[in-house]
Amino acid sequence: MWYLDTFAKFIGMEGENKISAVGNVHKYIRSITLNHLGADAVKEKLLPQMEEVVNKTLQTWSSQPSVEMRDAASEMLLDFSARIFFSYDAEKLLQLKLSEKFANTLGCLMSFPLNIPGTTYHKCLKSQKEAMSMLRKIVKEKITSPEKRSENLLDQAIDDMEKEKFLSEDFIVQLLFAILFASFETSVSVLLALKFLAEYPAALQELTDEHEAILKNRENPNSILTWDEYKSMTFTFQVINEVLRMGNVSPGLLRKALKDIEFKGYTIPAGWAIMLVNSALQVDPNTFKDPLAFNPWRWKDLDPLVVSKNFMPFGGGIRLCAGAEYIKSFMATFLHVLVTKYRWTNVKGGTIARTPALEFIDGLETKSFVKNN
Repeated sequence: MWYLDTFAKFIGMEGENKISAVGNVHKYIRSITLNHLGADAVKEKLLPQMEEVVNKTLQTWSSQPSVEMRDAASEMLLDFSARIFFSYDAEKLLQLKLSEKFANTLGCLMSFPLNIPGTTYHKCLKSQKEAMSMLRKIVKEKITSPEKRSENLLDQAIDDMEKEKFLSEDFIVQLLFAILFASFETSVSVLLALKFLAEYPAALQELTDEHEAILKNRENPNSILTWDEYKSMTFTFQVINEVLRMGNVSPGLLRKALKDIEFKGYTIPAGWAIMLVNSALQVDPNTFKDPLAFNPWRWKDLDPLVVSKNFMPFGGGIRLCAGAEYIKSFMATFLHVLVTKYRWTNVKGGTIARTPALEFIDGLETKSFVKNN
């Protein structure tokens, strides 16, 4: 594993107990993350919680004249993740202004690591330290108040400190920051879904038809979304795949060669960094026809083997993102509530910048309306 200096320092990937470690440390991090964010967790408890949060969020958005989606989507995802990870509700997070701190740190990822006042890196590092300080207070509060423990990720990590020697207060704070930051980044996918669906009426109509059919097939139309209904969302997953294909947040995956590697007549020397530019793979016209067009129907005919080698929004192998199912299920739930209860228009479309990492440089502003039933 290897990361740019800025990213390594920023996300806690330095030192003896860095969270990117291999072996038992990586195995533990993956295990605890899957325990709280994996498919089983989504199926058994998270899906109805997601629907509840999305309903409340969209109801709030619909009462406003317009919504600046970059901040609103980030707050929604961060609030829900904080509830799962350490049982904090939206009101507490609003007081802490945690989402604001995370928003201010995004520019750090690809910046030059010059820590002097006025630089991007300095500003981002300041926000990162403030966010870490908030999380440290939360961890200390949990450690000193065992009677307030529940079954969230933080409580499990604290309980595991007795049997896992590498677990420390610092390590747990870094872990919380890293997974919260990962969920915060997912807000870009929500932004893109809203942007593209507003611009492609045919896709919006087919998506709406699929979800209204789910409601019609229920004995009680007002019942909560079930796992079986979620797994039946064929076109929804095509939409999500297309959003993730076009909206890969990270510009690439980085590794370092441990020894000389011979590849197609070239030698990659030991110690050199290797970057897989998966964001470019996903817009390769040799694999995806007319790659910059939003076309969820393309996923019906793509060869699964070709997809596995050219579509990696969550990485791959043993480093496949443990929160992949969590992210996809949240997006599916969001779209389910959105298209069955609301309609919206883009007041300001938002410009997508892809260098160095994907972001909206001038926002996406929408106006929401409650649908007349």
